[in-house]
Amino acid sequence: MTIGVMASAGVHRTVFAADPLPLVYDSPHSGSALPESFGTVLAPEILCQAEDSYVDALFAGVAERGATLIAAEFPRAFVDVNRAPDDIDPDMLEGPWPVALNPSVRSERGIGLIRRLVGPGQAIYDRLLPVDEIQTRLDDRYWPYHRHLEQTLAALKRRFGAVFHVNCHSMKSVGNATTPDGPAQRPDVVIGDLHGASCRPEFTRLVAGAFAERGYSVAVNDPYAGAHILSRYGDPAAGGHSLQVEINRALYMDESTRQRHEGFEKLRIDLDAIAEDVAAYVGSAV
Repeated sequence: MTIGVMASAGVHRTVFAADPLPLVYDSPHSGSALPESFGTVLAPEILCQAEDSYVDALFAGVAERGATLIAAEFPRAFVDVNRAPDDIDPDMLEGPWPVALNPSVRSERGIGLIRRLVGPGQAIYDRLLPVDEIQTRLDDRYWPYHRHLEQTLAALKRRFGAVFHVNCHSMKSVGNATTPDGPAQRPDVVIGDLHGASCRPEFTRLVAGAFAERGYSVAVNDPYAGAHILSRYGDPAAGGHSLQVEINRALYMDESTRQRHEGFEKLRIDLDAIAEDVAAYVGSAV
């Protein structure tokens, strides 16, 4: 299969099949490139704990199965594309935001559009942030990523009448005070579909079953049901089917050193096989 690559410097890298299926994977949190002007007080080895390290590499094989893979190049510590653009903690700002804000419980926990914390007690800044600095992050990273994802999904939906989208993430093996489940042990995989609102139920069952058949423990919508990306692009009544996949980091890396371990290759091979199942389903569904 012929594979192409397209990049927008600092925003995303997209790998696609020349003859694509209506199937898009996106990894919005695996980027790591920060501008020198970022101005954090945290050491890089602490700041990177907010990243979904290696998720883009784990899912790299999906393009060979006919899918498109979009991976952000910037980290969510800079701006989180899986948050609504008004999900901002006003107490982080140096001045007033020009329109009304709508901070969610995620902003209250320090993990909104602009993160205040990496983890409990790990503040990213020792300063208030100028409004124009945040607006620049939105203009240069947030909106370009969403435009590209939206245009990719829309073009495939026009061509095929429906499009399937897998939003790819990693999660800590154990939650903490910034997460909805607290200090709980997580399963291997959590599938989210906004409690049935973001995709057809059989798509959720297919992906959950594909992991379970390969020996992974799987939960659905607990503790993660999906966030802004699913709510923005998941519209099953209109042919848009968006699903979130969270992979337990302990399966493939040392969470303290952030280094891959021997489980990485096994997981990557299993994800390639699951991508085959998903591609076969999508090919028969449109």
